[in-house]
Amino acid sequence: MPHGDDLDQRFNELVAQIDADQQRKMRAAAKKGARQAPKAVSRHPREARPARAPRRIGRAWLAMAGITSVIAAAGVVITLRPDLLAAAGPVPEETMPVAAAPLPPESSTAAASLPPEASAATGPVPEETQPVATAPDAAKPFEGSKAEDWAEGAAGFDMPEAKAVGGLSKKDVAKGIERTRKLLTAALLDRKTILGGKPAAFMELLPPEERSWFRKGLTRKGDQTTRGWVTSIAPKTAELASDVIKVHGRTKLSSFKQDGRTGAKLETNYIVVYAIQRPGQAETLTRLVKHERGSVLVYREGGEVVVWIQDGGGSVTPARCDVEDGYIHPFYDDSVPDKVGAEGTPTDPYELDEPELKGECGASKGT
Repeated sequence: MPHGDDLDQRFNELVAQIDADQQRKMRAAAKKGARQAPKAVSRHPREARPARAPRRIGRAWLAMAGITSVIAAAGVVITLRPDLLAAAGPVPEETMPVAAAPLPPESSTAAASLPPEASAATGPVPEETQPVATAPDAAKPFEGSKAEDWAEGAAGFDMPEAKAVGGLSKKDVAKGIERTRKLLTAALLDRKTILGGKPAAFMELLPPEERSWFRKGLTRKGDQTTRGWVTSIAPKTAELASDVIKVHGRTKLSSFKQDGRTGAKLETNYIVVYAIQRPGQAETLTRLVKHERGSVLVYREGGEVVVWIQDGGGSVTPARCDVEDGYIHPFYDDSVPDKVGAEGTPTDPYELDEPELKGECGASKGT
């Protein structure tokens, strides 16, 4: 595992291959990219506006956050000289070239885990006594994380009690709540959808007009993609290491009045945690955390109860930020640094009330 000096040396080797003019262009491009953050656009009934694209969270390790922007500027070197970063051995087809794993995050409890004599010492702590980040256990992949005691699967979708609101009867609101639960289940827990397949179960639950619009948006990229409404990992980049999926969050019920329609509004806020690994590579086991936020409108039209997704999306960590195809591209410990620099103070991916990410790629604490 490389230390700070090794990283500096590797970075200097990268920069040495780039002439001054090219460095200037790359810095300018990096600044321009940082200013171009995708916009969150709400959708209204019967309007085909862009869906909110999911925000990606950069590599979870705090140690990497400080050098991400620097590595991003020199990312072109990976193409020119992959031998500088690639690890020995074959590289999986579905991944980018891999590099040595980043440093584990610093721990504020390091001193507490040391012998008394070591804690009292004024000199540097011997390397062998420093805490080392542990990977998830295949048999208990959520052990040691905040998700360990969370509910499993659909049981984690905490829905409000139905009541008459927005001109709808209690029975109509109950139908909307149940349909919303099914939509969340299909979007976030359906195995075929998670592994990058066609989100058929989710589409079947959408109103005809929205279903058609959603289907067309699946192949679009950037802000125009609708794939961010579901958990959809890029094909061949991961497999589920456990059938258990942890869910935590809540749904808020209120009324709405919009475009001449009135009814109930359901605001969803959930964190879903998956245990994944590279296909056939158990040693790459990691936890993928998705923070899903959205809103659903329930109203009557043509004598029927309509359940219409107004917007959806959220953030995912650890995931690559330099791929814009609408899929989640997991970031493993041995993945090469992202070409898009992480922004802001590292956030806690398990915090339900964490402010929404402003921008395309933010730094994150470990999962």
